[in-house]
Amino acid sequence: MAKTHKTTAGKLEFFVRCASGFEPVLADELRALHMERVRPLQGGVAFFGELVDGYRACLWSRIATRVQLVLARVGAVDAKALYAGVRGMAWEDLVQPQATIAVDAHGTNNALRNTAYIALKVKDALCDRLKEVQGARPNVDARNPDFAVNVALHQQKATLYLNLSGASLHRRGYRKDGVQTEAPLKETLAAGMLLAAGWPSVARKGGVLVDPMCGSGTLAIEAALIAADVAPGLQRDRWGFEGWLGHDADLWSFVRKQAEEMGRRATPHVHIVAGDLDTRAIDIARANARRAHVESLIEFFEDDARNVGRHLRGVIKDKDVAGLMVANPPYGQRLLTSDDLVHVREAVSMAVDSLPCGWNVALISPDAGIDSSLGRVPERLIECHNGPIAVWIRVYDTSRARQTAEVVSLAGVRHEVPIADTGSTQFVARLRKVARERMRWARREDISCLRLYDADLPEYALTVELYQEADASGARYALIEEHRRPKPLPALKAGRRFADATALTAAVLDLSFDSIVARQWVSSRDAGARHEGPHEPLPLMVEEQGLHFEIDLWGKPDTGLPLVLRGVRQLVGELSASQPKDACFANLCAASGAATAYAVRAGMTRTVSVDSFADRVEWVRRSLRSNELGGTAHQFVREDMRTWVEQEIAARHKYSLLLFVPPAWMAARKQDKHDWELQRDHAGFLLQMARICAKGGTIVFVAEQRGFGLDKQQLVQPGFAVRDVSSQTLPHDFERSVQEHHCYLLSK
Repeated sequence: MAKTHKTTAGKLEFFVRCASGFEPVLADELRALHMERVRPLQGGVAFFGELVDGYRACLWSRIATRVQLVLARVGAVDAKALYAGVRGMAWEDLVQPQATIAVDAHGTNNALRNTAYIALKVKDALCDRLKEVQGARPNVDARNPDFAVNVALHQQKATLYLNLSGASLHRRGYRKDGVQTEAPLKETLAAGMLLAAGWPSVARKGGVLVDPMCGSGTLAIEAALIAADVAPGLQRDRWGFEGWLGHDADLWSFVRKQAEEMGRRATPHVHIVAGDLDTRAIDIARANARRAHVESLIEFFEDDARNVGRHLRGVIKDKDVAGLMVANPPYGQRLLTSDDLVHVREAVSMAVDSLPCGWNVALISPDAGIDSSLGRVPERLIECHNGPIAVWIRVYDTSRARQTAEVVSLAGVRHEVPIADTGSTQFVARLRKVARERMRWARREDISCLRLYDADLPEYALTVELYQEADASGARYALIEEHRRPKPLPALKAGRRFADATALTAAVLDLSFDSIVARQWVSSRDAGARHEGPHEPLPLMVEEQGLHFEIDLWGKPDTGLPLVLRGVRQLVGELSASQPKDACFANLCAASGAATAYAVRAGMTRTVSVDSFADRVEWVRRSLRSNELGGTAHQFVREDMRTWVEQEIAARHKYSLLLFVPPAWMAARKQDKHDWELQRDHAGFLLQMARICAKGGTIVFVAEQRGFGLDKQQLVQPGFAVRDVSSQTLPHDFERSVQEHHCYLLSK
């Protein structure tokens, strides 16, 4: 055998990689395989043993992605030291003649900052050594090498590993490339989920496993392999140690035969049931199970997950039988729209409710709304990734009663709503109180679109707005949006609270989930809070002060009718009514054109609506048309507001009334000199606007930003007066936004 790196105790040192978050689960698995000195580390688990232990880890580990043998540790203070240390190794005693090689690297230090360069230096040192000793350099095969080296750099040391397993161990061999469902679960992730949920213990008791959303069948197949004591690597036909001179073919053959014998002796007495609504998915799952030689252990069905109870009736003979439900439900990313996500939660909840008491449930999802729909907080959580998506494995104990809140709606209807956070009862109490008062006020004022809740409680920093369609149906919809949450609040907890608030709002307002649009704020660092997928537009026609406006509740950056500007639109109408007949109104950053419609109805015969987005300019045109306020004297201009003002100054055009409301996306931009920042640039731009404002004319300027301060020093000049009308234009339902709403009249 080659002179492989050993510890002082004569044992080989191994490092087994796994998906982040599964290090403790992998450590337990390796201990069960009787490995010695098992130590969980970041990204994997270290252990010590003989060569046979490395072989057994390759063949038997269900959640490892790679099994590595430590070859050496060399100095890496700089590239020269790294090259010298690697070239000094006896590679001729390690690499099989004619074997292809590959080197990859991770980790950097102050002198070695590029992993590709690190891998190149190690590869050159290895090849130069073999050329010196054997007279020829080995060939490189980056995709499918016979001998793969991994370099891990930490501070001034580099650890060199031989990849014993070769290709990732999730490639069991029972899947057929190109014939799988969309976004299938990796085999190693599925096995890790099963081990974390306690399936081996359930299987030993002759229990039941059910997956009502089985897709390609990965969870069911991995569960069957565990129950049947089948080594997951038995179907692999290529290994990373085959190009290694230290490989002991007889020992490997012995380890394989032992595994084959164990699989033949096993007689599992378990029931595994797997279903899916998609016929093609069931066909693929059956084919995968057949290739894995476990088809006889799995009963497949084609049905909705919510009907799983009927498929368990013939399986569960004893009410005390141990059981586990597992599922990888669609996340609302890649596969579903956000609207469909609500129905997925409902299906999962109904499936769980049909299970016998005491079963465990394991789900893999980034969606905290799952917890709320179940009314349960997981007993165990593992943060990990499914492909590029940050997710949580959530394990629930159904013997614990689910949490619910009894809600009496504004119409007096009683609802029992499952919740994940008992503190959500504070939110529903506040919402009912505020919404009742606001809706009474709205009826008196003949307002059909209003804000019902405005981040009244710091723990529930979200807004709730109600919109009613302006047709015979009078259908109502709620828009729920989360504000930027407090930093100390973890994303997972915030996600649960938001999902609770969504369900409780629906109950208070007697709305179905199809009538709820919920948009949660998510930072790039959040994991598991929510993953908003694609969504269809939700266009509605609503009424305000006798005018009809088209809005989109899924619209970005806003719906098209910002309710906080209701008072500003009314002010524009009042000012327009007092203008001379030849007056012209300019609406900058026109959005949906609601203010333009107010102006035209009040008597403005000439208007210009300016916006930098073509679809929003067209929105203004439709607003006037739907209210029968069209005319040839109304212009719709797609242009940047600054460019348009400069053009109008050059043309010496004058306007009696101008409205300028910088949108939120514009007010926050600070990237370079071409961008526009509200606090820094508003005064200079308003002075530019003053040059196209007619004598006796007025500019209405609105800033929706907390902490904004008007630069009066720059704006005060002969013939230019400023009046603060913020309090007069702030609607009653936005009284909590007093620090964010700023409205000024600038008159010449």
